[in-house]
This record gives sequence, C-alpha cells and structure tokens, in this order.
Amino acid sequence: MRRRRAGRPASRVAVAVAATTGLAALAAAVPHATAGTARPGAPVSGEVVAEWLGAVTGTVDPEGGLTIPEETVWHALVSTAVYNAVVGIEGRYEPYRWSVRGPRTASSQAAAAAAAHRLLRLSFPAAAHRLREVYAASLARVPDGRAEDEGVAFGERAADHVLALRAGDGRGASVPFPSRPAPGVWRPTPPGHQPFASAWLGRLRPMLIDSPARFRPPAPPRLTSARYARDLAEVRTFGAKKGSARTPWQTETALYFTNVDVQKALGDHADRHRLDIVDTARLYAAANTAQLDAVVTAWDAKLHYGTWRPVTAIREADRDGNPATRADPGWEPLLTTPPHPDYLSGHAVTGGALTRTLTGLLGTSRIDLFLPSRGTGTTRHYRHAHAYNRDVVNARVWGGIHTRTADTVGNATGQRLAAWALERYFRPVRA
Repeated sequence: MRRRRAGRPASRVAVAVAATTGLAALAAAVPHATAGTARPGAPVSGEVVAEWLGAVTGTVDPEGGLTIPEETVWHALVSTAVYNAVVGIEGRYEPYRWSVRGPRTASSQAAAAAAAHRLLRLSFPAAAHRLREVYAASLARVPDGRAEDEGVAFGERAADHVLALRAGDGRGASVPFPSRPAPGVWRPTPPGHQPFASAWLGRLRPMLIDSPARFRPPAPPRLTSARYARDLAEVRTFGAKKGSARTPWQTETALYFTNVDVQKALGDHADRHRLDIVDTARLYAAANTAQLDAVVTAWDAKLHYGTWRPVTAIREADRDGNPATRADPGWEPLLTTPPHPDYLSGHAVTGGALTRTLTGLLGTSRIDLFLPSRGTGTTRHYRHAHAYNRDVVNARVWGGIHTRTADTVGNATGQRLAAWALERYFRPVRA
C-alpha cells in the first residue's frame, strides 16, 4: 500500500457526523481542502463529491439486499445530478441533458451537496434523518450567506431535473423470462435455483446510449463448436470448487472481484491527483453512467440470448451434442452462480466501460487505481487499464461462473460503449 499525502485534518463536525452515520472511514479517506477554507480564487476541492457518492450504498441498500448492478443505477443518478449542479455553476464541461446555468456567484460545493441530498431524500425518505446529518456536515464547511443559498437552490434544481428525466425509466418493472430445460438455454442454477434476477435491467432506459441493441454483440459460440468446448473445458478445470487447477493467487483474484468498491477508488484517485470539484464530478458521472449503460447492455444480451451457465452446461454436457465435452453431474463452481444467464458477463462489461472511461478522461492507459475489495478486505493497485481488464476477465472464469467468451466479448463491448459515450457526453465546453 502507498502512503497517502499529508493533508489538513478534517473538521471536528465533519468527522463526528461521519462517525454517527457510518461514514467515518470515508471522512478519513477524502481530501480536506474545502470551499469554506480555500483562498479566494483557489480551486474548490472535490471532497464533497466523493463524500456523497460514498454515501449512496448505505442509503439505497442499508440491509444489503440489492445486487451490485442494481446499486449502479443510483450511483449513476446521484453522480449525474451532482455533475450538473457543479458544471452548471463552474462551467468547463457540457451539462448532462440540461441547458440551465446557475449563478456564477453560487457555491458549487453547496450545490453538489444539495443535489445529492435531494435526490436521495426524495427517492429514499426512510433515510431522511441519516441524510440530514451528512448534509449538515457538508454545508457546515461552506460559509453562510448568498453563495451557499444560491448553491443549495441550484443543486436542488439539478436533482429535480435528473429525477424528471428518469421518471418511468423501467426500474423494477416485471420482465418475464420463461426458463426452458433445453440444451444451451438458461434455467435456475444450484444451490438456490432462483428465478432470473433483475431482468428489468435489460429493459431499463439507458442514460447515454439510445438503445442497448446498438452494442448487442453477435451470438455466442454454438454448442457444437470447438470454441464452446474450449470455454467449457477451461471453466471446468479452473473454476471448480474442489480439485481445481487454480493457483492460490487465481483463487484470491476470483474472490477479490466478488465485491470491489469502485466509488472509493474513484474518490481516492481524485484525491491523490488533486482533482478539483469540477473534474471530480465529471470523473464520477462519466464512470457511473457508462457502467450503468454497460449493465443495461449486458442484461439486454442475457435476455436476448439466454445462455445457460457453466454449472448447468458442465453437469448436462451429455446433452449439448458436442463430442468434445463430457458431463460431470457433481461439478460445483468456486463462487455461487448469480441467477441470470452467462452471456454477457455484467462484471466484464462494466469493467471495460470503467477502464475505457478512465483512459478517455485521463488521456492515457495509466489509470492508477487503488481498488479495495469488500470480498477479501484487500486493496490492489492497477497501474494500467489492460491489467485491470485482464483480471476482470479471468476472475469470473476462475470463479466458475462465466465462460471466457462471455467475459472477453463483454469487456470489449463495455469499452466500445464507453468510447462512444465520451464522444458525446461530458465534453469540454467549446471556447
């Protein structure tokens, strides 16, 4: 692990509030220069952006019942509202589907906090008390007066605009997927045999692309193909729970990617590279919206192709018509198979979207990302995008829950999607 650069201690109020709301670790992990203490004309810190994006998970999923793809929806909505609030005042980049500008005298820090607070409070009223405490801590770092008042008012407008844009977007809609016990077709997998989870994600209205069909990949390999046989042999050999050919490092990689904290990694990157509030807001908004559209694209492919998972394919290989495969009725994967089809891998698609967004924004393949994992309690440093993509692809094969084709095609799809999006959104304002 690297040493963090020295900084001014966080305010007592901010730390106390963060502790009471479960954000103490976040308060210690973000930069501490604020609008309330900055010299006149000095860049405003992006601390408030990281603080509020770090608070999203605990607000939208306090009981841990949502899947990571479902959480992605809220990271995208909050970061977009914050981005619009900030660039609407500070300028430099084009707002997201909004032409309104805020007063140049307004506090962008207050606007960012107000946008996040309002969007989350209106969407999750049960969290109002917790959000109110975080909000009070954010505004305590902004001097009272006209700039704060104008910032709050504009931030709330930004939140209302995003909520209006996303009204009726398909969240939580009933999307049936009739499972059929035919070779190659997805059906509920052991041990839980749960129905297709969150199928609505494949019909959710995207935020950046016009339709997920734009990036829907070609069909996966035929069951009788040599490539399919190779895919199945690899995941059978390296993804098994028992008797696998995995090395300890490969096992740790599979476990590491079960739950990584991308939001914290983005905040840490912004902190170490001293991004101001504008570039921090842009970083979060671009990364989170691209990842959400990657989720939509992955789930669209899952609904469209509906391919069975490795655990089913390996156990029923005697039914696939491929002489190069053989059945193993007792085979189990290292990880529990999520309840949705194999192709595409949502994990790989979002990984590709993340890295391509970062390289596009940074103008280099050096992403310099310290990524903590809740799955293993460890942090890895990814210096370059290709190393992250490599591990993202391998992790699901070594975990036994995806074929390599679902991962490699997924990762490439996410990269293409993000490249397309960056040509059209979050662009610098032309002089």
